[in-house]
Amino acid sequence: MTPRRILAAATAAGLAGVMLAPSASATSTATGTTGTRSLAAVLTADGNQFDSNWYDYDIVTEAVLAVLANKPASKVGLLADGSVPLTAFIPNDRAFQSLVADLSGSRPSSEKAVFGAVAGLGIDTVETVLLYHVVPGPAITSRQAIAANGAVLKTAQSGTITVRSYSRYLPIIELRDQDTDDRNPFVNPFALNLNKGNAQLAHGITDVLRPVNL
Repeated sequence: MTPRRILAAATAAGLAGVMLAPSASATSTATGTTGTRSLAAVLTADGNQFDSNWYDYDIVTEAVLAVLANKPASKVGLLADGSVPLTAFIPNDRAFQSLVADLSGSRPSSEKAVFGAVAGLGIDTVETVLLYHVVPGPAITSRQAIAANGAVLKTAQSGTITVRSYSRYLPIIELRDQDTDDRNPFVNPFALNLNKGNAQLAHGITDVLRPVNL
């Protein structure tokens, strides 16, 4: 599917790899104390550079920054406002490499090249995909997700994700997107509750969620 068709279909259908301590800035809520550190601050805390570690989040960070540089009013900007509660499911760099391979048949060998291919889809497409990974509303912890088998989550892109969860030795949480022909992402059990203690929470995932059937 071409980038233009991806964007058209997505429109029709409607981010760090370490756990950080709660922010010192906090607001009192009905459920306790919630910090206001944003996920954007978490994503850029490591210096925001491409590297050889395919299991961190450099590409999604650069994608967020690229969207905001080109569209400052984008809803992606919610990730920079730590007072807005939300949950983000963040694909690692390997996930984006696999996405590019699926779309183009070529597997770039560097994070920079993968990002270039992703950016080549167009800013509107990148924005749509990013927003499909964001669920507005009170943060969803891993414990809540495990207990929410069958729940349907509405994303900031206006699409939906279905949660499938299993409890074995480690929590297994599968996210079913709108692409019925490709593998579904799983939440990484070693990258849960990133930014814990704050209104914005993230969980690392193994593949890029797709808002349309590619």
